[in-house]
Amino acid sequence: MTPHANAESPTFGLLGRKLGHSWSPRIHAMLGSVPYGLFEREPDEVEGFIRNGAWQGINVTIPYKRRAAELADKVSPRVERLGVANTLVRRPDGSIYADNTDVLGFSWMLERFLHRTSGIEPHALHAKKALILGSGGACQAVSAALEEVGCNPVVISRSGADTYETLTKRHADAALVVNTTPVGMYPDCPRSPLAQSQVADLPNLCGVLDVVYNPERTGLCLAADRLGLPYESGLGMLVSQAFFASQLFQDKTLDESLVGIIEDSIRTQTRNVILIGMPGSGKTSAGRRLARLTHRPFVDLDDCFVVDHGMTPAECIRTHGEPEFRRLETQTAASYASRSGLVIASGGGIVTQERNYDILRQNGTIVMLDRAIEELLVGDRPLSQTKGIAQLAQERMHLYHSWADVIVRCTGSAAGDALEVQRLLAL
Repeated sequence: MTPHANAESPTFGLLGRKLGHSWSPRIHAMLGSVPYGLFEREPDEVEGFIRNGAWQGINVTIPYKRRAAELADKVSPRVERLGVANTLVRRPDGSIYADNTDVLGFSWMLERFLHRTSGIEPHALHAKKALILGSGGACQAVSAALEEVGCNPVVISRSGADTYETLTKRHADAALVVNTTPVGMYPDCPRSPLAQSQVADLPNLCGVLDVVYNPERTGLCLAADRLGLPYESGLGMLVSQAFFASQLFQDKTLDESLVGIIEDSIRTQTRNVILIGMPGSGKTSAGRRLARLTHRPFVDLDDCFVVDHGMTPAECIRTHGEPEFRRLETQTAASYASRSGLVIASGGGIVTQERNYDILRQNGTIVMLDRAIEELLVGDRPLSQTKGIAQLAQERMHLYHSWADVIVRCTGSAAGDALEVQRLLAL
C-alpha cells in the first residue's frame, strides 16, 4: 500500500491517485481542519481505506468521487442526485456521510464573479445558456450549480452533437463558458480547450470561468483577457469548496471572510515575480536579493538556458543566430514560468517574442526594472555590443512598459531595488 504523506495518521486529508501538487493542506491549515494529509491510493485500495481508514474527514478527488458516493452509508441530496461525492465525514457512530461541496464551491465562485464583473446576481442567468467544456466529474457539479440559478447548461465534449467543432455554430448565443477539463493545468500550460477565435465567435458572452486553479491565468483565461472578457480561474472554487468541507469536518460554522483571506494568501505565496528590463538593468542581482528577502527560490533564465541547452545565450547567438536562440529561450521560459512561488530574472530580449507574454503572465506579476540608459552594463552581451544600447532601448522600451504590471525606478543599488519590489508587491 502507498504510505501516507505523514508518518502519523492525519485526522483529515485528501484522497486521490496522484496528489503531488495539491494545495489542499495549506488551505485546510488556515481553516483549522488539521492535521491534514495526502492519501495517495490505487483503485484496489480505495474501499479498504474509506471503510476502515483512521480518518475523521476526507476530501476526494478524481478518479474516486463516484466510488466515494457508493461506499458512504448516508449521502446528501446533492450526492444522491449526482452520484459523486468529494467530501466524506465519519460520524460518531462510525457511519460515513457523503456530500458534494464542489457544487457549493462553484455556486460561491459564480455568485462572486457575476457580482464583481457585472454587478448582477446569479438569477440574471435565468434561461440563458452556459457552455460547460468537458463531461467529467467536475462537469456534474458545475451543471448542478448552474441549474440551481435557472441557467441552461450545455455540455461540450469530444463526441456527440455538441462538440468543440460545432460549438460556435450551435451555441453562439451562450452567455457563459465554464471549463471543467484539465486542459491547461500545470505543467501542461498555458494550453486552452478553445482557440481564441472560438471564444471571439460567441458574441453574447458575459464571462469565462475555469475550474483549473494552477496556473493562476489559464490559457482560456488569457484568451478571454485579450478579448476584453471578464474571467476567473478556479482558486476561488478550490478554497470555497474546502471551506464548506471544513465546516462539515469540524461540525461548526466558519467565518465566510476566510475564503477571500485564504485566496489572497495563496496568491501571494504562489505567484511568481518576473523581472524584465534592459540588458544590464540589474535583474539578476536584484532578483537574488528579493529571493532572499521573501524566502523564495531564485531562477535566472540565462543560467537555466545553459543547463537546458549546454551553451550560454551569447554562444548560442554567435553560433546559431538570434532566431534559434529566441526559440530555445522560449522553451526555457515556459519550463520555469509555469511553476509557482519563484523570483525569475528574464533575459533582456524576452519581450521581443510576443508568445512569451502569456508564458510569463500565466502565473506571475511582471515587474520592469527601469534603469537610466547611461547606467546600463553591456558586458558579454552580443546584441548590446553590435546594435548598441540606444537602439535596443528604442526597439524594446515600449514593450517593457506594455508588459509590466509594475514599473520600479532603479534606486541605485540591487538591495534597494529588491526592497522596493517587495514593498510594491506586499511580499
